[in-house]
Amino acid sequence: MKQETPTAGVHLYFYCHARARHAGVLVSEWLLELAKRHALGGGSVFRAIAGFGRHGVLHEEQFFELADDLPVKVEFLLREDQAEALLQLVRDDGVDIVYARSPASFAVLGKP
Repeated sequence: MKQETPTAGVHLYFYCHARARHAGVLVSEWLLELAKRHALGGGSVFRAIAGFGRHGVLHEEQFFELADDLPVKVEFLLREDQAEALLQLVRDDGVDIVYARSPASFAVLGKP
């Protein structure tokens, strides 16, 4: 039986609104494309059903007028160097976004 060798790395999370744009593109899509273009691992986007941020505005799915501006989380599992590279690219582009990071250990199960 083949054992996986976990990689020590970073779980990097970005938080923005579903309608937020940068350079004419949704921020969530822009982040995924940026990481892909620079071969910085894989990422996923998750939409919240409710949330509030640093400005204290509550966004909930039940409010029709805010339904398309719910919070989204874009997350990546990366090596430390990849996380630093992605953060620097976002900083260099001047994107106004909240992020969090935590240590992670990850591996691929199944056939390579």
